[in-house]
Amino acid sequence: MDPRSLTPVLRALRLCLHLLVAGLLVLAAVRDRSTGGTVLAAVAGAVYAAGAWLPSVRRSQRAAAGWLAALALSWLALLCATPDALWLAFPLYFLQLHLLPARWSLPAVALTAGAAILSYVGHGAALNPGVFIGPLLGAAVAVATVLGYQALYRESEGRRRLIEELITTRAELAAAERHAGTLAERERLAREIHDTLAQGLSSIQLLLRAAERALPEGSPAAGHIDRARRAAQENLAEARRFVRALAPPDLERGSLAAALERLCEPGAGPRVRFSVSGTPVELPTPYEVALLRIAQSALGNTVRHASASRAEITLSFMDASVTLDVVDDGRGFDPASVRPSSDGGFGLPAMRSRAESLGGTFTVESGPGQGTAVAVSLPLPAGAAA
Repeated sequence: MDPRSLTPVLRALRLCLHLLVAGLLVLAAVRDRSTGGTVLAAVAGAVYAAGAWLPSVRRSQRAAAGWLAALALSWLALLCATPDALWLAFPLYFLQLHLLPARWSLPAVALTAGAAILSYVGHGAALNPGVFIGPLLGAAVAVATVLGYQALYRESEGRRRLIEELITTRAELAAAERHAGTLAERERLAREIHDTLAQGLSSIQLLLRAAERALPEGSPAAGHIDRARRAAQENLAEARRFVRALAPPDLERGSLAAALERLCEPGAGPRVRFSVSGTPVELPTPYEVALLRIAQSALGNTVRHASASRAEITLSFMDASVTLDVVDDGRGFDPASVRPSSDGGFGLPAMRSRAESLGGTFTVESGPGQGTAVAVSLPLPAGAAA
């Protein structure tokens, strides 16, 4: 494990392990009181210190296994010299469980415990239950401690990832809400400009034309009225440019027909076909926004609730009106039982309100098992009629 990634608690445990190994080696050397035991204890200590400081042992499992093998051999040599070396089996358990994969660590722990028991018996000690219970109990405690820590670590990592996902999701939701709020405000401003400023300037222009026609020929006021009419016309064009600039992004990339056709691109849900009937004419931006939003809402209801296999969107241009039809072959419903949408989305009441705000009509034809047909009809303005 990279020391830079250790928490303060793990650093303290690592230091305690180093001190435990050093203390047990000193104890074995002091109690043996022979030159051979002291040398073997020093060799085991040098091997342990080398592994503790070599970066390759922390980075490579193969290097760690090689270091553990060298450490085990030096410990076995010390174990042959003095039975007091068997206490080193306890820190060895932790090293084996930490550095080796599970399929190797548990057998290594079992072999280490067996070597400790055999060395104690081999040095002529009397057999008693403690000879077997001590090393085996130490091995069980080490296994339980390491496995418990690993389980806690996995749980902690799972919670950390969950928290990161929640933070990311919250940021995405906040961004989506801001984007939706921006689009809603753009649509509101477009409607307000069209319904107040643009319509007012258009009325002023018509009144000035009427006043210009009513003036006697050669009237000195004719020039002022003509200049006022041209100013109103220029400001009306500017207002319409503002309205177009505030239109939804779907309409910025082309006409209403193109935006509706993009709604029919393959995806999750039913197959959707789009068609245009009649001769297309340029529609005011509020008309395009309303028809696009109604189509999006109706198609969204089809995907979420209708369980339909096919749907069709038809945009029809007539002499005095433009109509939009969204038809599906889904399971249908009883329109009389529909309640206002509670999730903040565009339900049927919201679609009806959009159509009626522009002087149009909104109808729904459906029944259980009969599919659904949504129809919107908007009267064409005088300047847009074919």
